[in-house]
Amino acid sequence: MTTERIRITTGSPWEPVVGYCRAVRVGNVVEVAGTTAVKDGEVVGKGNAYEQTKFILELIQSALQQAGARMEDVVRTRMFVTDISKWEEIGKAHGEFFKDVRPAATMVEVKSLIDPDLMVEIEAQAILDD
Repeated sequence: MTTERIRITTGSPWEPVVGYCRAVRVGNVVEVAGTTAVKDGEVVGKGNAYEQTKFILELIQSALQQAGARMEDVVRTRMFVTDISKWEEIGKAHGEFFKDVRPAATMVEVKSLIDPDLMVEIEAQAILDD
């Protein structure tokens, strides 16, 4: 018996080139790919880690909903940030979405992201109740 794989795509021209999609659901698990603050090819919230994080989490929330999940189903987030000194701004936005959920979370500083104006990239994993 094969478990169905549901792919959530954004229509980005990079998805087929790189070979990924925004999220994948297999069974009761939803994995959301690294998500950045990009809309219509432009970085949202340039220079503002809080705004980028908030925008990213809204995109993640939308992907989860398309996969039949909710933010309350998230059990893990991973935050990749280019300036760890901005952790409070990033954490504030994360807390606004997850204050009651409180998933396991990791925040690490990375050298850079794909665009120099991007300050944050976030992955999420959700597990739905059977």
